[in-house]
Amino acid sequence: MKILLVEDDEVLSKVLTRTLTTHHHIVDVVKDGEMGWTYGSTFEYDLMVLDIVLPKLDGISLCQRFRAKGYDTPILMLTAQDARTVKVQGLDAGADDYVVKPFDPVELVARIRALLRRSSSQPFPLLSWGALLLNPSSCEVAYNGQPLTLTTKEYEFLELLLRDSHYVFSSDELIDRLWSSEDFPSEATVRSHIRRVRQKLTAAGAPADFIATMHGRGYYLKAIETEAIPESAFSLAPSNAVVAGQLSTAEPLGDRREPSSEADLSLNSSQQYLDFLNETWTTTQPKSLDQLAVLFQTIHDLQRDRLTAQQLAAAQQMTHTLVGTLGIFGLTKTTHLVRQLDYWLGGREPLQPKHAPLMQALVTALQQEIQNTTQIQPCQIPNQLLPRLLLVSSDLPFNQLLQVAATRCGIQLETVPTLEPMGWGESQPNVILLRLPTESDPATSDQPPLSLLLEALQTLVQRYPALPVLVMSDRGNLSDRLEVLRRGGKRFLTTQTPIDQVMAAVVQLLETQNLPTRVMIVDDDRTWLSTLPTLLKPWGFKVTTLADPRQFWTVLQAVAPDALILDINMPQINGFELCQMLRSDPQWQRLPVLFLSVLSDSDSQQQAFTAGADDYLSKPVMGVALANRILSRLHRLRACAG
Repeated sequence: MKILLVEDDEVLSKVLTRTLTTHHHIVDVVKDGEMGWTYGSTFEYDLMVLDIVLPKLDGISLCQRFRAKGYDTPILMLTAQDARTVKVQGLDAGADDYVVKPFDPVELVARIRALLRRSSSQPFPLLSWGALLLNPSSCEVAYNGQPLTLTTKEYEFLELLLRDSHYVFSSDELIDRLWSSEDFPSEATVRSHIRRVRQKLTAAGAPADFIATMHGRGYYLKAIETEAIPESAFSLAPSNAVVAGQLSTAEPLGDRREPSSEADLSLNSSQQYLDFLNETWTTTQPKSLDQLAVLFQTIHDLQRDRLTAQQLAAAQQMTHTLVGTLGIFGLTKTTHLVRQLDYWLGGREPLQPKHAPLMQALVTALQQEIQNTTQIQPCQIPNQLLPRLLLVSSDLPFNQLLQVAATRCGIQLETVPTLEPMGWGESQPNVILLRLPTESDPATSDQPPLSLLLEALQTLVQRYPALPVLVMSDRGNLSDRLEVLRRGGKRFLTTQTPIDQVMAAVVQLLETQNLPTRVMIVDDDRTWLSTLPTLLKPWGFKVTTLADPRQFWTVLQAVAPDALILDINMPQINGFELCQMLRSDPQWQRLPVLFLSVLSDSDSQQQAFTAGADDYLSKPVMGVALANRILSRLHRLRACAG
């Protein structure tokens, strides 16, 4: 998707461009409203991101101009002013959404994704053309079930063709849609990219003319000779509804993250983002200090009652820029200080010489914070980019040591004295470390008894069954370990365990959370199918349901599940036959298969295992039992692969 970013803050636009291009967007960046109009009215964009305070033409006026001229491109507004009137003005001008600075880049990308889905004629699609399938959510591409390894530009080219599969794209149109305005390539470069895509498709079994050439016109997808797979059969349904003969993919309602690298960023990608921020900070820090020097002069003139309207306007623009710049680095305290400056300079209070001492103190404190920030720390990365560890402990020395180790590992640590299950929402931790009180711990009023901590542990695990809990205790005998296990603890360590080993266990649990969780369920009972995604929701599974077994092979290749659940008695093809087909294919021989049937007799179970089943459950089944069986198979498969 091609995005126009109109933002005069160089640092902010640099970070946003990096974030958006990482998510396969092409970005054009301009620094003033008039240039934004020139680009937006000249080139075709899928979305525009406009700052409100811009040179030459402000964002609200620019948005109004686009709407007045009939442009219906989705528009997202950026503002440093968290005031209702500003938001209302932006929406009334025709904006589709707004984000207040400072913002989390992950949230901004999610907002952009939502706007693009809303404006698309095919929301949540798995794009397909014959045997070619492309999943925009995970950026995965496969032909005839065989994954294709593509460069970013090759992926964007295929996605463009699939989104408008009946259109012939000229070289000029491909250049306009796939490259930013600053690096337009030659036609030879375009042909080179197309040639490589064709070679990769041909190697996967596609016809040599799958991407055809119309001489003098351009490139298009050749018509499929056999009947094409209905595109609706691969739509990612936004609800748990099951349509006969179609598949329904239900995302866990409590998890707003995408199933790709866009959401669950690993420790490595977090470190890459941190390195990028630090590299950018080396040039941003001196520029910010130079801007503060101008603010000091502004305050000096204010104190002597010599402040001109031009100076005030420049100072207002400067604080507006600083809000976005410092916020993008996660510098919370500095952002708070500059917001206070913005309040006084923004005209909400008549600015008078008597306000100069207060503003002087604010700028001085801001200067000290910026000077003291020699390096961006992991804790300053937006929270959604860091895995979260909740430490339940009253041992202050241990807590301090763990904080240092967590920071070094790029893990966000939050410490609380008691374990109280609550609705975390988006702030839910990834791992909990519960340090049980020891006999040597000093008795404190905020330290609950051991029995209450264990009861709280059991309650929490029942409410959040997919949340791993690591327990530390000074008593490591068999009965204590068994008690922790029965209460739901996933790991047990003694209090003598070195800090580095504790963090290693935490990292291991974080990696375990990244187990594949795509589950495909084939059952002709539509009522039963509609309940399964809800049953499995607490464990974070991405559930695909299929009511018509005749589409089994096509859907299997499109979804590539990590576990398969089959009913036995179905029309046309029964579950035993589907399992036998899997076990006869080298690609799917190791896929975990669980049978879930109303039949509980030993003959049916024996026939299922003979066909190649890994497990067998009888209906009705509780969600916890089904989830544990699935997770058990996935853990064992991963252990064998390792």
